[in-house]
Amino acid sequence: MDILLITGPPYSGKGTQCEILETKLGYKHISTGDRIREEKTRQTPIGKTMQQYEEKGELVPDEVMETMLDQIFREHQHEKGIILDGYPRTVPQVDTLLRILQRNGLRITHAININVPADVLLERAQKRAATSDRKDDQNAGTHLKRLRIFEEETRPAIAYLDTLVPLHQVNGLGTIPEITEKLLRLV
Repeated sequence: MDILLITGPPYSGKGTQCEILETKLGYKHISTGDRIREEKTRQTPIGKTMQQYEEKGELVPDEVMETMLDQIFREHQHEKGIILDGYPRTVPQVDTLLRILQRNGLRITHAININVPADVLLERAQKRAATSDRKDDQNAGTHLKRLRIFEEETRPAIAYLDTLVPLHQVNGLGTIPEITEKLLRLV
């Protein structure tokens, strides 16, 4: 099974691009954020734990994410490929992901980082808040906190990941089809 890892800051268009790639490649798109929301909605034990962290705008602890990711890979073990969106977000999570993949006999076949300037990310966040029914999208302070956490924790994780697997950089400016084409050329 192929593992396509898509990284980038919040509001960079990762989710949109992953949904498109899911259709075009025939891979299963796994958004860790969507899975967390699903677990919370179903009020699973893992979902209840995650809810406490998300409501504070904090990252879910690594051991909780590891349990969820192991479950995801077992559930989708017969897929042609998986597009992983929203994980890893910290340097320790990079090691956790690689350990989970190895444990499941998998490896990252393609890793892509979508780059978008901070001012554009904030504009996109405001547009998404206007059309989204997600509670966590409605607070401008949450947008800034997400971007700050990305810079402090996730950007170093992406840099670390780049030392372990080939990580392609993609400019996330342009139309959705233009960005999709850039991504498809890499996979």
